[in-house]
Amino acid sequence: MKSGRQVGAIRRPAPLAVLAGVIAFGWLCLALPGHAQVSANFQSENSRAQRDRGPATSLPDSGRYVSETGQGFILDRSNTGTLMRFDRSTEVWVLRPSPAPRGDVIFRNDAGDQVLRVTPNGGMTLYTTAAPQGAPVSMAGPAPELLAPTLTAFQLMDFILRQSDRATRAVGELVVVDMDIQPGSEAVATDALSTAVDAIVRMARSPSLRGDVARVRRIIITDVGSRQVSFSRGTLRIVIDPDAGFAGRPSSARIVRVISETQ
Repeated sequence: MKSGRQVGAIRRPAPLAVLAGVIAFGWLCLALPGHAQVSANFQSENSRAQRDRGPATSLPDSGRYVSETGQGFILDRSNTGTLMRFDRSTEVWVLRPSPAPRGDVIFRNDAGDQVLRVTPNGGMTLYTTAAPQGAPVSMAGPAPELLAPTLTAFQLMDFILRQSDRATRAVGELVVVDMDIQPGSEAVATDALSTAVDAIVRMARSPSLRGDVARVRRIIITDVGSRQVSFSRGTLRIVIDPDAGFAGRPSSARIVRVISETQ
């Protein structure tokens, strides 16, 4: 059992016409040098945790790619794992390879969705909601490594409050955000919160999913227990694994599926 846990409460006055969430976030008073070390540890742990030992043939190089539909994205395999981020998006996807017929390799997200398919000769196809049948992809050039952002304690506090505002605006009702984590879990926890709110915003914009996400009233992020995501009685609960880097939290696709499939 972990020790040294501190839980506090921070309330923010109503920002303009929107109320902010209540955040149980006592560890924000940690010294700033500690947060810099946390970021460095997160990057190191992410490198270690993302080493998926999938098929060794035809794996794409790191770089920026563009599909025939114009969708661009960064693929980062610099740490042996496979990370992906679409243009104009902040979410980093963790892709896992698996063998397919004819020697192809399929890369899927944690919700099981096919995202990329690579042929033995290196041809790549991207699958998205806009191109469910797939669109050919070509490399456009080099791209930077995908790393977690480095935030000070005060920046973290402001970030979490703004995410609470985003969720509240999307749902139309007060969304409370609670965090119960140990020092050292900050990077994965804030990434998990950002990803969860991205999922909520996307659902709120979808006519078919708006009713499901309207039930969300609380987001809980903790590092206690086995990694999972669940939704019950208006509470979205995410248990993170701080040692697994980007793979230590669910993707927005996984969160959307959990909320929409829970009655």
